[in-house]
Amino acid sequence: MTTVTARDVTVLRDALGPLRDREQIAARLLESSAKHSFDPDTELDWDSAVEEGKWFWPPELLSLYDTPMWHRMSEEQRLDLSRHEGAALASLGIWFEIILMQLLVRHVYDKPVTSNHVRYALTEIADECRHSMMFGRMIDWGGAPTYEVPRVYHNLARVLKTVSTTPGSFAATLLGEEILDWMQRLTFPDDRVQTLVRGVTRIHVIEEARHVRYAREELRRQMVTAPRWERELTKVSCGEAARVFSVCFVNPQVYENVGLDRREAVAQVKASGHRTEVMQTGSRRLTDFFDDIGLLNGVSRRLWRSSGLLA
Repeated sequence: MTTVTARDVTVLRDALGPLRDREQIAARLLESSAKHSFDPDTELDWDSAVEEGKWFWPPELLSLYDTPMWHRMSEEQRLDLSRHEGAALASLGIWFEIILMQLLVRHVYDKPVTSNHVRYALTEIADECRHSMMFGRMIDWGGAPTYEVPRVYHNLARVLKTVSTTPGSFAATLLGEEILDWMQRLTFPDDRVQTLVRGVTRIHVIEEARHVRYAREELRRQMVTAPRWERELTKVSCGEAARVFSVCFVNPQVYENVGLDRREAVAQVKASGHRTEVMQTGSRRLTDFFDDIGLLNGVSRRLWRSSGLLA
């Protein structure tokens, strides 16, 4: 930890520079929340019909895009894959956001309840409640089933929610938020995609930008102030979380539900250079940040590479 003392004020620094005051950051985020928050129940037209010939997710972001299996599929089957894969990603998002809400509650449990920092955390929890309901409603609107993560990871998350350290919680938060956010930034301006899906992703991108800022600033602070054992544990837990997240990003049941051979589809996704590039490009902003603050070295880097999210 490097500190600079002036006028009896200690300024924390890391490789990215001085850390901003926690209360000032939260105050700005609260101001932004007051101006740019949405109620999906009234903002979106849930009575609209599914649009014929439109995607539920940009085709280039689908797991099978440009594989031999993709080239054999009919356009109708490709569109159906986008409907089911969009539902699987929304289901993954709900699972992750429920975990995040519990981690945020743990984070503020023993902090001053009148502080801006706690007020913003509670505001973010309210955002995530709306997002989870919005994703669930989008799944129903599209007529696809929900897709649960594998039971082993569902139960592993129970352990995470109980034992996660504060820096580990914020590192996992960014892992879940930033890759999906990158994909959604490509989705909401894409007029090939269903109008309602574009509306959902637009709301999520706008509100999620504040969540990412809050998590990044707090993780920087934690990596400067936490004891060494906690920083080292965060590196390992973050790398393992990347591995789990990359596995859960593709739900094999999707392929069966659109009439594809499950084993062949999974094998082609694993062998797909395009898919690897998509996932690594979507992760790059996050992995660069983690590298800058010292989270990607030693065993952590090896875990991230094994996840396929880091070249």
